[in-house]
Amino acid sequence: MSTPQQQHSPTPQLPSQAPGYWPGTAPAAGGFVSPVPVRRATLADAVLAEWTKIRSVRSTMWTLGVMVALIVGIGMLIAAAVDTSGPTEMNEASPLALGFIGVLLATICVITLGVLTISSEYGTGLIRTTLTACPSRSRVLTAKAIVFSLLTLVITTVSTFVVAAVHSSVLGSRSTYEPTGGDWLRATVGVSLFMALLGLLSLAVGALVRHSAGAITIMLGVVMLPMVLALFLMLDSLRDVRDALLQYSIPAELAAMYGTTSGGGTGPTGWEPVLIMAGLAAVGLGGAYAAIARRDA
Repeated sequence: MSTPQQQHSPTPQLPSQAPGYWPGTAPAAGGFVSPVPVRRATLADAVLAEWTKIRSVRSTMWTLGVMVALIVGIGMLIAAAVDTSGPTEMNEASPLALGFIGVLLATICVITLGVLTISSEYGTGLIRTTLTACPSRSRVLTAKAIVFSLLTLVITTVSTFVVAAVHSSVLGSRSTYEPTGGDWLRATVGVSLFMALLGLLSLAVGALVRHSAGAITIMLGVVMLPMVLALFLMLDSLRDVRDALLQYSIPAELAAMYGTTSGGGTGPTGWEPVLIMAGLAAVGLGGAYAAIARRDA
């Protein structure tokens, strides 16, 4: 039998929508209600979190610094070497094409950083904390892709523009070819888009493999293996295969952005390398989204 005190004890009542909680999620009677307004997390919140992580990691700054040093530093060295080599003429070669060497070496930095953007979290277990704070796995991967691709695009665009400006002013008189606006656009923005898409492909491979060394090795194989294989396909019956490997390898596609071709000169030209890389990145990210949604962290 209940006591009189129990019978007349008032039952605490909470408002139908307690402040700080979504409707239907308020705590039981007597629970704590936060005075801080609560709202649903958005993609912008995830992007801000990823930006904070990527800029606060020391390895990111070192990798980006090396990338800029390779693009700008090697570009300046090439300009100085050609300028001091006497009456050397470049004939009909575009002075912008000399920026290719530094950008090609910088692909190693883009690949490494793209893989580490996600694989390092799997290696340290931080991915569990990330997915706890943001349960939407597709949102996490999208935020990483946005932050990393935009960061790569901006830094590469600035670096390639500086190199292109120096080469055009210092070496322009040694070449009979006058770069057009389209040449400038491909050698700066086009090359930067290509690098950003290559980084997205690396990010996707990192999400699929979840192991930094393994994913970087795979990406280096994707970049270099076609050209290495082509060196050993010397039979005439394999000429078409050899030419295809040369024409559609990543270094050859990157060179095509500067107006140079290889493997018979019938490979991708103009903006085609960017479209090809966009297709590869889309396929890779599609696999990454499917894997991150189905596999445990």
